[in-house]
This record gives sequence, C-alpha cells and structure tokens, in this order.
Amino acid sequence: MKKKSLLDSFAILAWIQDEKGAQQVEELLYLAQDHKEELLLNIINLGEVFYRCARVRDIPFARDILEKLRLLPIKIYPCPNDLVLEASEIKAKHPIAYADAFAAATALRENAR
Repeated sequence: MKKKSLLDSFAILAWIQDEKGAQQVEELLYLAQDHKEELLLNIINLGEVFYRCARVRDIPFARDILEKLRLLPIKIYPCPNDLVLEASEIKAKHPIAYADAFAAATALRENAR
C-alpha cells in the first residue's frame, strides 16, 4: 500500500517559490511520480494557492500556476459537505486558519501524513 502525504497551500507555495521546505516537496513529487507515494491537496488549499499567487502577481499568473499543478502527480481532494463540518469542528477546537482545518480534516480522513 502506498504512503499518503497531504500537501497544504504553504508546501505548494514554498515549492513554487523555492523556499524552505521546497526540497521536501520535490522529493515527495519524485516518489509520487514513481508511484511510491500518493499526494493529496484539498481543493480549498488549492484555492488558497490560487489567490495567493494572484495577489503576488495577477490572475493570469495564478491560472498558469494551476495549469502547471494539474500536470503533477497530485490528487485534488474534493470538499463534500461532511468534510466542511469536520474541518469546522477542527477549527472550533484549535487556533488554526480555516484552510488549515481543511488540510487537517483531509489528512485525518485519508490517513495521510
């Protein structure tokens, strides 16, 4: 059984901008390419990547980033209603950003690290 890793928006942004943590993301991408790892990214966190890229540059740049991300071995995890409630419960119990609560809920649901 493949290991599962969840990428959050900050991991993706670190990789895009070649910041601290980029090498770890790069290694996970290679493992996923070799079918040794399954990478997940919640759609809410993908939205966060989009708006942050748009703020840094512009909407066309953010769209270009999304197109490039679609070429990578990353499964975009949907956000059904029950996951919204799970994320909301996590947010209610912990002082974390709302988008981070979606990452946490997805990781818990998928037994991802």
